[in-house]
Amino acid sequence: MNPYSHKHQLGRVTLSRSTHQVSWNPDLTGLRQSEREACEFIQEFLEEGQPSESEKLKFLRAVETLSATVQAQANGNMNDYFPKTILAKKIEVLILEESTEVLVSSVHQRAMLCIVALSGCRSTYAPCFLTCQTVQALDDMLQALVMEDMDPDMSLLQNFLEIILPWLTLSEKVHQQVRALGTISRMLRFICNFPRLSHMMEFSMTGKMMGILGLSCMNANHEISIEASEALHYFFKILVLHRRDQTTLGFGHAQSGMLTLQRQLLFSLQFFRKYLTPEERADVIMVPMEAMTRASRHDVCAASKMLKMILKHPMPEIGKVPEIIQYIYHNMNRITETTAQETIKKILYLLAQTYTEEVILTLFNMEDGSQRGVCKPWEILASFPKGYEVIMEFLLQKLTPYQKSKGQEPSHSTEISPLIATRAIQELLLEPSRRTEVQTFFPSLCMALLFQISFLVVEGDTDFQDQQHATERMDPVSSSVEALKTLMRSTGYGDYVSYIQKLGGWELLTSPEGHYEGVTLLARAMVIKNCWHNRPIFSFLIRILQERDHKNRLTAFMFLTELLRCPDVAATVDEVTVHILANWFQCEEPAIVKLLLRVVETFAKHGNMVQQFRILEPYVLGCCYSLDDDIVMETFTVLKCLVEHLTWKHSSSFLTQLTFMLGPLFEEESEHLRLMAFEIYGALLAKVKRTVLVFPLKHQVLNLIVLLVLHLEDANVNVAQVRGPGHGAWASPWFSPHPRNSSLGAFLSLQICRPALCHTATILGWSRLKAIFAEKDVWTILRALLKQEGKRALWFLKQCLALFKSPQAPIRQTAVRFAGQIIQTLDAEEANEIEEVYTALKYMREDPDSMVSCLAAQTLYILEAKEKLLVNPPTSCFCSRRPRKTYS
Repeated sequence: MNPYSHKHQLGRVTLSRSTHQVSWNPDLTGLRQSEREACEFIQEFLEEGQPSESEKLKFLRAVETLSATVQAQANGNMNDYFPKTILAKKIEVLILEESTEVLVSSVHQRAMLCIVALSGCRSTYAPCFLTCQTVQALDDMLQALVMEDMDPDMSLLQNFLEIILPWLTLSEKVHQQVRALGTISRMLRFICNFPRLSHMMEFSMTGKMMGILGLSCMNANHEISIEASEALHYFFKILVLHRRDQTTLGFGHAQSGMLTLQRQLLFSLQFFRKYLTPEERADVIMVPMEAMTRASRHDVCAASKMLKMILKHPMPEIGKVPEIIQYIYHNMNRITETTAQETIKKILYLLAQTYTEEVILTLFNMEDGSQRGVCKPWEILASFPKGYEVIMEFLLQKLTPYQKSKGQEPSHSTEISPLIATRAIQELLLEPSRRTEVQTFFPSLCMALLFQISFLVVEGDTDFQDQQHATERMDPVSSSVEALKTLMRSTGYGDYVSYIQKLGGWELLTSPEGHYEGVTLLARAMVIKNCWHNRPIFSFLIRILQERDHKNRLTAFMFLTELLRCPDVAATVDEVTVHILANWFQCEEPAIVKLLLRVVETFAKHGNMVQQFRILEPYVLGCCYSLDDDIVMETFTVLKCLVEHLTWKHSSSFLTQLTFMLGPLFEEESEHLRLMAFEIYGALLAKVKRTVLVFPLKHQVLNLIVLLVLHLEDANVNVAQVRGPGHGAWASPWFSPHPRNSSLGAFLSLQICRPALCHTATILGWSRLKAIFAEKDVWTILRALLKQEGKRALWFLKQCLALFKSPQAPIRQTAVRFAGQIIQTLDAEEANEIEEVYTALKYMREDPDSMVSCLAAQTLYILEAKEKLLVNPPTSCFCSRRPRKTYS
């Protein structure tokens, strides 16, 4: 065909009478007044010569009126009034008389509507050649209408298609569908070979056309199928030629094989991916989906088959996802055929996998618009195991607003809020079909919801609730808690939910003041109820704690600390886990360090975690020197527990190291901390047997003996000597519930130094001194100690020197006085080694306590007098120097 020869052909068209005699006397019986007037005007118009534009428009409206009348009649035929061919020829003349520069004139537009109306009328007894003439005349007119200068105008073609397509999609009459398809096919055939098409980008019916024509190819009527196949062939050719650089893909096939060819072309992956835009692909999908709601079983089956062929290949990018979801949501209940239902479910499933955000947002927008209950999309999404997992993984990444998505960055502008993600998770959890998958997701989902609750309650984030999607029925915190409860019930922990409810745990969890208490209660309840998921949750927490900047690390540690009370959980702790925990001792958050100390305490209580405990030993001892007083107190509380549960056999190195570390802490100004240090030392001594008292432990025990004696006069009565009732027996447990709250009534508070002295005497084999330690006062004990252990006099003197710095004046007094006693017992050789004591006593003369300063001055006087007696000539006793003795 020569695309530029159409004007020459149209120029030869004339309005001449046929050789056949045609009656122009219409039968007006049964017509209404307006219809009679239309017939009368048509007859007048056909006989006139030069009508005006208004008369042309009136004539075209009259033809439309008469066409509507014919179509409304059961056996209506246009030839009963006027020959259809004559009317078509007259309309063609009117079109040709219009200026080619104004193809969108009023006459053109009205002529288009008139042609469509006229094409739907029957003229059964018209001769065959007359019918062909009518069709040709209509085709010529339509071809003229879509031309703009020398190129077809695709925007005009779209206007035409919008008018003619309803005859194909809505009509139940086969002949009307065939005529519509034939007209479309001939128009596309006319256009397809033009090298240029104007306004191609404005043509927005590509997807819809492909869907309608493709569905028509599957029609049971062979004539409809053939016409649709031919139309599809030409339309596809237009797309290929104008969306690709003049590519030919073998369109020279015989028309007899065209039906099979078009089906392959339509549903091939190459066509669906390369030649259609995402929005056009969506239009293609929408056409068979709409057909599924029709009453015709054949239409439903054909639509299902078409969608299956499309879905056979991986789905490319699809546009208009919200529109597709909305249609499924509102029409799912109207689709009753089993195969069609499964196809629709698969479409929803595939869209949810690829466009999770858009699908979920669309569903909630419709439900929040009081449209709930129309269908069950959540049930559909939950019915595919793999899809369920993909959606859950996606929603997990969206739960916390500070958590970055680990998956593919979304290609759409929509963004799902944590609140919407929470609600979507709850909707999916309410579906009972995926209990197995819920078991798998439980650890990560449980913690994610708990972390979200912590973030909302503790941080008080006002930006969390997306104003666009927020609902008045449930705030974010309540929504998250309800989702957590639903998760518990879905996993089989309904009794756990009730148990927490009885303890008030859910209320605590939502309270800013009691939130962390609620977290602890939740974790402790899981241990008490021996939940199967304790170990998976613990493993999950360890994984996330490898990230030092995790926002909810405190919540994670509180939960983890409680889970470790479960023996099954503790049994999973390996060295890698312990090293991850140990690294957190370096953080600057006191609350986390305290929880880590509790973890160490739990390790010791389990009794079979010696190796794990050894890794943490240096970190625990390091906490004793923390600048945070609360951490120090917590460390001492834990150390008391450790000493109680550790054995000398497995932890001798740690206990020995602890003995040395406690020395400086005996002189702490804080009474409570000083008491705890003495309690720990006393409990530690109770574990020491004579067989294990070797260097360096024996050295440290002897190095603390004067300190223990002098602290019998400690300001804290729980540290100082307090005689027991009756015979003064001192044997009792080492630890009191809380020394400040203990009663000094019938049974006095626990004693520390005196029992420690007695046990020291026992392990050292000092049987005589043991009796004195148990009963006598400080000075009796010191005199007896110096008398029996005179060879250690200089060592005792050095211990007194250390106590000169005690914050307690009574202890400084006793230390100075005992130092004076020791000095008096020294011989000339030993007296040469006390220069350090001499210097210290000079400073002690300035002590704020008058008694201490007075005793220091007196002791100096005695020291100087003794020097004069021992040294001749009377020079300073500090002139000669010898190597100092080693004491053990």
